[in-house]
Amino acid sequence: MQPRQLSPAAQQTLAAWHKILERNAMEELDPLLADGIVFRSPVAHTPYPGREAIKLVLKNVNQVFENFTYYRTLVTDDGTSLVLEFSAEVNGKQLKGIDMLRFDEQGRILEFEVMVRPLSGLQELGKEMAKRMAPYAALLGGKA
Repeated sequence: MQPRQLSPAAQQTLAAWHKILERNAMEELDPLLADGIVFRSPVAHTPYPGREAIKLVLKNVNQVFENFTYYRTLVTDDGTSLVLEFSAEVNGKQLKGIDMLRFDEQGRILEFEVMVRPLSGLQELGKEMAKRMAPYAALLGGKA
């Protein structure tokens, strides 16, 4: 059985993502994001559309998370999507989660969806992010 692999373009994007994440340099994400990028948060009912929204959310969540570590990567059979499993803490609450990314044909991120558990960690994350995101409601709602 042949191992599942991302397309070469998506592999380059993933490598760049890890470098950007290490430096919390989300302002450098633009070349990695597809024009129609959609971000689905574990604490918001409606997806956040567009590059500016995803950069804002990811910049802030990267500051809220403590001891963030990716520890497993799973790739879909068609090589266009992956799941990055992670652990982190928020104000002493431990959490586990996954980032699910889908790439377009050029290897850019088309969809970025996050899921988090347990509920206590998700609630703490939601509380911290709500404080930070309140001034940006119009942007996150796609109205800016």
